[in-house]
Amino acid sequence: MNHSAPAQPDLARVLRARNAVSTVFALNGLALASWMARIPEVRDQLGLTPGEIGRVLLALAAGSLLALPTSGFVVGKIGAARTVASGSVLVALGLTLAGVGADTAGVVALTAAGLALFGYGSGSWDVAMNVEGAAVERLLGRTIMPRFHAAFSLGTVAGAGLGAGAAAIGVPILAQLAAVSIVGTVVAIVATRSFLPHAAEVQDDGSPVERVSVLTAWREPRTLLVGLMVMCAALVEGIANDWLALGLVDGYDVSNAVGAAGFAIFLSAMTVGRLAGTHLVDRYGRLPVLRTSAALAIAGVLLVVYSGSLWVALFGSVVWGLGAALGFPLGMSAGADDPRRAAARVSVVASVGYTAFLAGPPILGWLGDHEGVLHALVAVAVAAIVLGLVSPAARELRPEPVEARD
Repeated sequence: MNHSAPAQPDLARVLRARNAVSTVFALNGLALASWMARIPEVRDQLGLTPGEIGRVLLALAAGSLLALPTSGFVVGKIGAARTVASGSVLVALGLTLAGVGADTAGVVALTAAGLALFGYGSGSWDVAMNVEGAAVERLLGRTIMPRFHAAFSLGTVAGAGLGAGAAAIGVPILAQLAAVSIVGTVVAIVATRSFLPHAAEVQDDGSPVERVSVLTAWREPRTLLVGLMVMCAALVEGIANDWLALGLVDGYDVSNAVGAAGFAIFLSAMTVGRLAGTHLVDRYGRLPVLRTSAALAIAGVLLVVYSGSLWVALFGSVVWGLGAALGFPLGMSAGADDPRRAAARVSVVASVGYTAFLAGPPILGWLGDHEGVLHALVAVAVAAIVLGLVSPAARELRPEPVEARD
């Protein structure tokens, strides 16, 4: 029996999917930064040291890492749309539970349990939206993945701004997180209805994808190196998410609201970098852009740590944000270069990359206990150096026949 290849989605359908992907990226960022912006207040309410808050944040990373290894398989079975929708529900439940633990009950273990659930939902959501975004990028034929991550950054800017404002006027942590959870879940479920039907299953010529196992992707040296690059990029970005506000508060003796505002400045710069980055990548290629990004991240964090002036440190946050903008999205694009291997490779790249969120909080917490949170941020410069060294692995890759490696 002959089976005709499915027709490629028309342009209008692809554009609707592009908008839907941008929406779920933004919602993911909104949820994350809504929590991150309140970390200084959570620390104060729970009476935690830097090392202790680092171990609490570890629960979020652990939840993500539990989800990531199987996310490629899940996306292949139920599709990106259902994976994102179910992930958004778990994120909402986890975020609300963390708010109860930190704000109402004052129980560290309950806060950590909520963060673990939040991380599990966010991890599966993350892989699915990147696979969908890569499929849309291929169908449009131009670099747009950084713009999806710019939408994520816009969401984080909104979340950080919301968190800073809520902290300034005394809105309870739980009230803010519960409101974000309800709105985010409803909008995410509606948005996924515009996703491409099993987008990861369709090649550029419209023919069905011959599926590749996740175990196969784990044996590919290039995929593992891209994962290492993404891990370094995640450290450059994630350390700022977890610790920049605290570093400014402790290092420059400013209020929690000012620390949250500094975090929002970093996120704004990262968003600008991602919006501009699409044109830079199309013009100069991934490798030069990645190396420049690493250099900017190094310069920015050194200004934040060693300037001795709040205003110079805020400028350093801008430079750091620009340097953090493109490493993660370009790593995801590199993992998804071949549509037949996209789901498996993105799952592997994300799994390796997200070890940064597992290792980062306890390492920075330990350094913070010994050197102070501000000086602990120098770890970002080390990660950025490694990012620059392994970035050649992310060069554009042409799809290979599946039989060549399987």
